[in-house]
Amino acid sequence: MSSAASHRAFLTRSAAAASISMALFLVALKLWATWHTGSTAMLGSLADTALDLVASIATLVGVSIAAQPADEAHRFGHGKAESLAAIFQVMLIALSAAGIAFSAIGHLINGGRTADASHGIAVSLVAIAATVALLAWQRYVIRRTGSVAITADHVHYQSDLLLNVAVIAALALDQYAGFALADPLFGLGIAVWLLLGAWRAASEAIDHLMDREWPEEKRQRFVELAARHPELNNLHDLRTRTSGHHDFVQFHVDMPGTMTVEEAHDIIEHVEADLYRHFPNMDLLIHIDPEGHVDEPDNPLAEADEFAKLEKEV
Repeated sequence: MSSAASHRAFLTRSAAAASISMALFLVALKLWATWHTGSTAMLGSLADTALDLVASIATLVGVSIAAQPADEAHRFGHGKAESLAAIFQVMLIALSAAGIAFSAIGHLINGGRTADASHGIAVSLVAIAATVALLAWQRYVIRRTGSVAITADHVHYQSDLLLNVAVIAALALDQYAGFALADPLFGLGIAVWLLLGAWRAASEAIDHLMDREWPEEKRQRFVELAARHPELNNLHDLRTRTSGHHDFVQFHVDMPGTMTVEEAHDIIEHVEADLYRHFPNMDLLIHIDPEGHVDEPDNPLAEADEFAKLEKEV
């Protein structure tokens, strides 16, 4: 493993370890607060933090496996370990959200007030301060690694800020404003929030597992960079996918039939070196077709017309 890859692995593992430590601390605090308040909203926040703990452990395992280099059994690397970890997280989040919603509905039907709001509010304030510190470290790691797993973890902890604010609001309305329905209603809101987060995480993970094409903006950027090389002609059959933090790209280009293998090889190496500068975490495969060769139209992935237009603009 290169020094850059080793440093990236160290940063992603450190961010995951920080998330685990933070989640352990907050689970202990919120467990105590839930016991003293009997709040459904606090129970929802506790469940979310407990899931953060499991998710952070899964993230640590995922980024550790994903950081392993390709081997004889995994020629394309281990990047999809992050997506598998995300799917596991989503299953837990959905189960937790269902449990919170069931408890909140029970409180709405049977009534009941929270016992003591002061404990829950104090714990939520501590949780907000601790979460802000964790988010700062995660932002630092994301800027330097671009890790998909840490980015997802970062988004999850951003939602924790809103969840803790919701808990404070629910407890304050219940205890100090006399609005008894505030706590179960906020509990339901937290359950819905968790399900929406699970849906977003599942969508991204499934896209990676199903080798979904890059977003159109990213594909367009790649084609524009390739079009800066006049030695390429008729770029077509562009295919892209992402696995973990690693991108995979392949495409065809036309070369004159009179060109030697060595000349074509030198041109392609020059093009690859330039594209790698813009997409450093990429595995690139360029297939050369003899000029005038027509591929069977087996799919709609041809980029030739767009590429030709960009070549004229360069």
